[in-house]
Amino acid sequence: MTVEAGLGIGVDVGSRTTKIVVLRDGEIVQAHVFDTVPGHLPEIRRRLEPWADAPVVATGYGRRQLNGGIGASVVTEIKACALGAHRLDPACRLVIDIGGQDAKAIRVTPRGGFEDFELNDRCSAGTGRFLEVMARALGYDLDDFCREAMKADRAASVSSMCTVFAESEVVALVAQGEDRRRIALGLYQSIVDRVYPLITRLETDGGILFVGGVARSRCLASLLRKKLKRDITVPPNPQIVSALGAALVAQKIRGHIT
Repeated sequence: MTVEAGLGIGVDVGSRTTKIVVLRDGEIVQAHVFDTVPGHLPEIRRRLEPWADAPVVATGYGRRQLNGGIGASVVTEIKACALGAHRLDPACRLVIDIGGQDAKAIRVTPRGGFEDFELNDRCSAGTGRFLEVMARALGYDLDDFCREAMKADRAASVSSMCTVFAESEVVALVAQGEDRRRIALGLYQSIVDRVYPLITRLETDGGILFVGGVARSRCLASLLRKKLKRDITVPPNPQIVSALGAALVAQKIRGHIT
C-alpha cells in the first residue's frame, strides 16, 4: 500500500488510555482514545492498518513496546507534550499535564521545545487514578463526581494525599455525616494543592495549557484558575496533546515539516 505524502502518526501509550493522532500536512485527520489493556499491541496494529508505511512515533509509558513491537520511533513524553501544546497554542509557555498515574508541569519555549519540567510520579496522588478511587469511595461516577463537587458551598478538609489513606479518610468523613459534595470538592482542592508547587517552580509569563485526561474536569480547571489567579486554557480534546506532538515528530522524520 502506498501512503500519500504528508502523513505522520503519533501514539501515546499511557497507563490508563492510549491515544493515536494521524496528521496530514500538519492537520489532524483522525484521533482515537481507547483504554490501555494488557496485550494492547494487536489493537494498536489494527487501528494503524489504514496507514501502513506511514511513519509512526510513540510516546508515553508504553513507547518502548511499540519500538520493539511495530518498529515505531520514540520520543519522550515531555518533548511530545511541549510540541503538541505549542501546535495548539503558539503563545503557550507552560503546560500542566495530569494523566492517569503522574502529574507534570512543563515550561515551553517559543519554538515548541521545553526549557524545564517538574514531575510527580512517586504515587498516584493527584492523578486520574486518585480521582477514580475517590469517586468510587463516594458512590459517584467521574462525571457526577465533578458536577456534585461544583455544587458544594465549601470544601471539606482532606489531609491525606496517599490514595489508600485518603480513601480511608473519605469513608470516615461519610460515616461522620459530612456532605458528599463538600468531600468531593475537598478532594479536588487537595489535587490543586498537590500540583501547585510543581507549577510555581516553573513560573513564567505567557499562556497556560491544561492537558491530560484529568483536564476534562471542569471543577479542577476552575480551582486551578482560582489558585493561580491566571487564565488557563483547556483544549477541546486535552488527552491527545502528547500524541499530537509525537505525530509532529513523525512528520519531521519523513521530512514534510522543517
